[in-house]
Amino acid sequence: MLSRSGRPLAQVIFGPFARAAVKLGISANTATLVGGIATSASALAFFTTNHLIWGIVVTTILVIFDNLDGQIARATGTASAWGAFLDSTMDRFADGAIFGSLAMWAYLHADAGARPWGIAGAIAAGLIGSIVPYARSRAEAIGKKADVGLAERADRLVAVGVTLILSLLFGHWLFVAGMWLIAAASLFTVGQRMMYVRSQILAEEAAGGKRGER
Repeated sequence: MLSRSGRPLAQVIFGPFARAAVKLGISANTATLVGGIATSASALAFFTTNHLIWGIVVTTILVIFDNLDGQIARATGTASAWGAFLDSTMDRFADGAIFGSLAMWAYLHADAGARPWGIAGAIAAGLIGSIVPYARSRAEAIGKKADVGLAERADRLVAVGVTLILSLLFGHWLFVAGMWLIAAASLFTVGQRMMYVRSQILAEEAAGGKRGER
């Protein structure tokens, strides 16, 4: 939901940065690559070493700046299929690094009782979350839309930050609860997208049947 509702605000906030990047000759694809690599490195460096606050702050800033590549592409008229593919691929690298590093954090630093549940929850959230964009890409490959859902990428990443803050304040079982809630919301979103695509296909089949009857 945040991916759609937050886009106008992101364009206002980061528009000046995008214009500065254009003046410096930074391409959209360069911004995509640097952003994806930096986000992955930040998550792996901070979360696994138990520097959660630094991890939240730095990784959040880098994820937000991921908005720059699209703005640069639109400003320079360089939007392309390759750029969209690259952006999606780097997002998957970053998401994998974030949830993988959270699973490692749980293994290394979580309380003994919460540890196995935290590891499993982080892995589940990462794996199921990766199916959310896959469902959309497969829908688009067959000419359908799947831009709906409760927990898109921005929603999941915001939930990660909130979960880590709550776990610092109230204990590691909040981390467990947060990870499993993200996993459940991701699964629900996959179901939403599947049903949305199915409804489009059924509607087209029904329309085709009516035309055939005529």
